[in-house]
Amino acid sequence: MSELVTGDAVVLELRPARLPSRALAAAIDLAVVFCVFILVSVVVGIASVTLDEAAVAAIGVALFLLVLIGGPIAVETLSHGRSLGKLACGLRVVRDDGGPIRFRHALVRGAMGAVEILMTFGVVASIASLVSARGRRLGDVFAGTLVIRERVTAKRSVAVPPPPPWLVGRFSQLDLSAVPDGLWLAIRQYLTRMHQLDPGVGRSMAARLADEVVARTGIAPPQGIPAAAFLAAVVHERQARDARRVFSGARGASAAAPVPVGGAVETAGGTVGSAGGIAGAVGFAAPGGDVAPTVPGGAVVSGGSGASAGGAGSGAEEQKGAGGSSAGFAPPG
Repeated sequence: MSELVTGDAVVLELRPARLPSRALAAAIDLAVVFCVFILVSVVVGIASVTLDEAAVAAIGVALFLLVLIGGPIAVETLSHGRSLGKLACGLRVVRDDGGPIRFRHALVRGAMGAVEILMTFGVVASIASLVSARGRRLGDVFAGTLVIRERVTAKRSVAVPPPPPWLVGRFSQLDLSAVPDGLWLAIRQYLTRMHQLDPGVGRSMAARLADEVVARTGIAPPQGIPAAAFLAAVVHERQARDARRVFSGARGASAAAPVPVGGAVETAGGTVGSAGGIAGAVGFAAPGGDVAPTVPGGAVVSGGSGASAGGAGSGAEEQKGAGGSSAGFAPPG
């Protein structure tokens, strides 16, 4: 791991690429460049059969400069340090301050690469990379660049430490709706890395984050509670609320199925089945009583066999007289 300090005084943790990965990326790039050089040379040679030897030699030098040197420079400039070989190996060329390279960086790297890679078959570049603490060759030293690894092994996620037991549930009435997601992320990052920080820096960072939470919730923590413990308790409270919301939604989705009730439903077109008809017309049985389905016209039909329209009307009157509900549910009891 290499620490680079940017112009804004931000420390970047970068992983410099070592010789094996850089050699593999360079081999892929050289194979592609030489294939292109051979194809272009064949095409140009066929087109220049009528030229004299001086013109052919000049064309050969121009092809060498344009393809073998100018090609990698153009690719690194346009891709901001990611050639085909580096892309395959997960590498990238960056400046010493971690920023993307420009044409002048790629030009110096390409010019030095013609000497330390092409003319010496990579011996000088390999020795310089082995000697350098960050695996840099001479082109990187003169250009002020560094080849880093973009694809690194994913670290195992660290859980947020729980708050002290005497703080669990103490902030259950706290309104957390005004706390933005960016602040939650900053609090989680602090809690997972607070043991790696300097004690003074950690306390000041915890106090600043706690002040931001208090400014958005409007309630200050009780006296004597450390800022880190307060942040852990607030994060724990938010996680508990999210868990309750998820579990309550799952319970609502798995509600009980409609309960069929015996009896027949008479509609304007005739009688609907005995058991399934009640369930389809009403849906749920009232607790402690029978369901009396409603038919067009406001009539309520009690369980049993079908009746005529007039009988339905008399049944509705008897139901109302007995204290039934015209909404289709019998009162409990």
